[in-house]
Amino acid sequence: MKLAEFYGGIEIYREEKIVYARLISPHRVLSTCRSSTGGLHDDLLYIFNHQSCEPKGDHMNTRMHKVIDRPDEYKKDVSDRHNLPSQRCATLGTAANMNNAAICHEKFCDLEVVAICTGGVEGNAGRAGDPASYYEPKKDDENSEGGERSIPRVGTINAMIFINRELTPGAMVTAVITATEAKTAALQELEVPSRYSDGLATGTGTDQIAVASKLGGEAISYAGKHSKVGELIGRTMHDAVKRTLALQNGLTPMGQCSSFAHLKRLGTSEKELCQKIGEFLSKDNADILEMNFSNIINDPLTVATVAALVHLRDKFLWGILPDSCIPEVLAAYGAQISAAVSGKSYRSYAYMQMLSASDMSLEKNAFLEFVCQAFALGFGEKWSYPESQT
Repeated sequence: MKLAEFYGGIEIYREEKIVYARLISPHRVLSTCRSSTGGLHDDLLYIFNHQSCEPKGDHMNTRMHKVIDRPDEYKKDVSDRHNLPSQRCATLGTAANMNNAAICHEKFCDLEVVAICTGGVEGNAGRAGDPASYYEPKKDDENSEGGERSIPRVGTINAMIFINRELTPGAMVTAVITATEAKTAALQELEVPSRYSDGLATGTGTDQIAVASKLGGEAISYAGKHSKVGELIGRTMHDAVKRTLALQNGLTPMGQCSSFAHLKRLGTSEKELCQKIGEFLSKDNADILEMNFSNIINDPLTVATVAALVHLRDKFLWGILPDSCIPEVLAAYGAQISAAVSGKSYRSYAYMQMLSASDMSLEKNAFLEFVCQAFALGFGEKWSYPESQT
């Protein structure tokens, strides 16, 4: 089914597990396509994004092996099924549902940019520089050391970006940089955690992109953030990423108003977090906490204090704040968590004094235990009142 047409240059279609763009007029295409039509081309007719497997439990099948090891064969299989000319197609592959694709369109004067994104970050989100598991040795070096060659885990953000003006080859590369930064900005706003470290994700391990610019006329030579085309690329990519993740993963800004959303990158689950806090409480209070845990961790004032403390930990790890300030900062902001949970802001100084005796460490397990102590300190006093107020 035809979904849309833009600037008289592209038509967007969706069929079964594929979203594809028909290039009505000639375009320059730069893509991460693994097949022979990847890289830079001026003679392609189609770009498609294909769901090659299910998001869970399906990524080790023959289809995924073909995507990784025999990309031209994979492209031909998909193209033939949809009557597309294989040698004139650039391909993107993913486990994301094509019905969750987000299309964003921006205009400025005679300039138009369209971004079409699919995405999922629940299994494969990572931060650039995280430890890797995939290694591609030389074909003639069976004894090559340094890693293992295995199929990457699923979870991908795929983007097709279309521009109604010609971009020089150099500007095409700049457009990819701008789009990538926009994707990362969207993930930071959503507090998406890396699955491979305790940092925030900058993308997934298998992200793919295709940028197409319409040929003809005076070519744009720069697509960075200072250019208007760069602005439009950034806005469409940013919005499309956030929209598709809302559809695919239910990941929204409002849904991230949760203390757990900020703490899960430390390697805990909601159940574990509740249990850890309960260990610092009486049996009766621990039972009450468990029954009301969702309300406790989703309280906006509590979320604000947890987010602040976790971000301050990042500031220390990045070297922005000196380690000598760790005890004062952790105690002060831990006390704010206790005060938010108890609702007794006037007790902040007392909470800070009590927490100052705790282990002040940035190591993730010790830091998480400190946060749990702060929660427990506040919850233990939530329903207690001085005699003068009873």
